[in-house]
Amino acid sequence: MQTEGKVFKYEDNVDTDVIIPARYLNITDTAELAAHCMEDIDRRYIREVAEGDVIVAGWNFGCGSSREHAPLVIKESGAGCVIAKSFARIFYRNAVNIGLPILECEEAADEIRAGDRVKIDFDTGIITDVTSKKTFQSRPFPPFIRKIMESGGLLPSLKAAALPEDGGDNT
Repeated sequence: MQTEGKVFKYEDNVDTDVIIPARYLNITDTAELAAHCMEDIDRRYIREVAEGDVIVAGWNFGCGSSREHAPLVIKESGAGCVIAKSFARIFYRNAVNIGLPILECEEAADEIRAGDRVKIDFDTGIITDVTSKKTFQSRPFPPFIRKIMESGGLLPSLKAAALPEDGGDNT
């Protein structure tokens, strides 16, 4: 698993209300909901984000309420990964559940700049800042989380595991 893209950079304590403001939580269409991702902190994010782009942030990314919408709209917006110094625990779990790759790497969060182009190899945990030519080592996903990510989230992973090898109906 890999992703490569442009960096959107944010500070510490980006909370779920900033990631997806509560006033939009009645929207059920995920694409429409994602159109409001980060708008209270960075109005250009949703206009400029492209498939594979990367959010880089400081400490405690995803703090605040436990809404599952936050990692969902980041993934739906096209972001290929979030790198932060640390994540709020419930955000971390919600990100894994919906298949949004997230990596903790303090050094990368400090040194990577907004607009840089980065490449991430999730199997090795290596983050390469293509712009500055620096590399950073994060902890790669354990095999069970890698399987969840490759499946697109926890539910697709469980469904795939329940199917027999031949793709039959298990009866």
